[in-house]
Amino acid sequence: MVLRLGVIGAGLKAADYARGWAAMDDVRIVATAEVSAMSRQRFGDTCEAAGALRPAEYDDAEIMLAALQGQMDAVYVSTPHVFHGANALAVIEAGYDLLLEKPMVTTVEEALALVEAEKRTGRTVVIAFQGGLSPLVHDTRDRARRGEFGDLVSVSASIWEGWKTNYAGQWKQNPAISGGGFMFDTGAHMMNTVCVLADAEFARLSAYANNRGIAVDLATAVAARLANGAVVTLNAAGDGPPGCASAITFFYTNAIVRIDAWGKWREISVGGVAEPREEGETRDTPMQTFQAVRDGRLANPSTVANGLRFARLWDAIKLSASRDGEAVSI
Repeated sequence: MVLRLGVIGAGLKAADYARGWAAMDDVRIVATAEVSAMSRQRFGDTCEAAGALRPAEYDDAEIMLAALQGQMDAVYVSTPHVFHGANALAVIEAGYDLLLEKPMVTTVEEALALVEAEKRTGRTVVIAFQGGLSPLVHDTRDRARRGEFGDLVSVSASIWEGWKTNYAGQWKQNPAISGGGFMFDTGAHMMNTVCVLADAEFARLSAYANNRGIAVDLATAVAARLANGAVVTLNAAGDGPPGCASAITFFYTNAIVRIDAWGKWREISVGGVAEPREEGETRDTPMQTFQAVRDGRLANPSTVANGLRFARLWDAIKLSASRDGEAVSI
């Protein structure tokens, strides 16, 4: 069956996904809601360039949700971070399934509200972290749960990007609507993949952050302990040369697993024997995974529950950093 999809927030990320999604035989983008006329125009042009019909355009999300009852199955939300919570609840309450762009929400309170709404309505909610939706990440977690790697000992994760220059003057560097800086934007991919694969709650952490002259964090360092006793370090550097990359290493008693934050590649060594390097995530992976979850072909790999774990981690990082590294229990 063809998925009839609406889009709330037609910015650059949504337009990038539309290049692939609009060309898929089993997806039809029926409408978009976006306050910027320029962004609506660009999004519609992208759909047409992919050979699809131009979606209906709205400048108000709630009007779109009400107008398309019976004509739309699900909604992808890709608005600035601080609007995620309200947009997500509006979509669920209107009776649609939801693919919600990362990070899920900005606070624990918003996360708890979304957990309650999902449970009460029974709607399908998938969080669009590329890492959380990556088959390589799914498989890594499954193998770890089966005990192939042994016990988790420690995690070392880092991510970097020329983010200060890339997004100068844009909403991502405005704390009023971004909810944070580099750590909460690009660094969110690293934090989420660690949350998924560590497969345990964070228990205690200390964090330091440096804004390096702008209104949001650019460099963040975290030292943490998980509830299962494993230790974790997270390092995010958003002031650097052009480019963007990450590496996360999971040290187990019988294996070493290296993977990037987006699930694009993986290297595993078990018992001292290295497996071939594998390549993973593509632009279409989030939509393909969302469809499989909706159809019951796949257990949801990027859940609201993990989004709550992520929110608790982020709130603790903010609190500790604001207190110059004071240890915080979660």
